Formats: sequence, C-alpha cells, structure tokens
Amino acid sequence: MSLIDFLLFLIVAGLAGALGQALVGYSRGGCLLSILIGYIGALLGTWIARQTGLPGWLTFNIGGTTFPFLWAVIGAAVFVAIISLLTRGRV
Repeated sequence: MSLIDFLLFLIVAGLAGALGQALVGYSRGGCLLSILIGYIGALLGTWIARQTGLPGWLTFNIGGTTFPFLWAVIGAAVFVAIISLLTRGRV
C-alpha cells in the first residue's frame, strides 16, 4: 500500500466516521476521531454483516484492501450510539 492509498483509506474512513456520527447526532472530537470511529465502524460493521450473512455493499478497493463503506457507516453509527449512551451526563 502506497502513501496515496493510505491517505485515501484515511479519507474514506473519516467520511464513514463523520456520517456515522451525523446519523446518531453525537459528535465529539475532530477529524482524527472521525477516522478512528470510521475504522472501528468498518470492523464492527463487517462483523455484523458476517453474523447476519449479508453481503458487503458499496465497497471500495484501495491499494488491494477492500473497505466496506456502507457497513463502516452502520458500524460507526452503532459504535457512536453505544458511546453516547455510556458517556451521557448524569443529572
């Protein structure tokens, strides 16, 4: 994987993380946190897809690595929803 492929991977992961945060309506942090959430969302979303037997939709092939964009957005939304429930302020 070249430097350009790695940067494209980070951009796609950042977009997936930002969309996941926007779907839930919970946003903390900036660009680096969105990239991290997008990557974790890709792992979580791929696991959910395998457990349910659903195919990978809207995947990008970046430098020989397949990035499941739709499952990354879904996984990021689930991850952010769990984080927002755990870190909600107490009254």
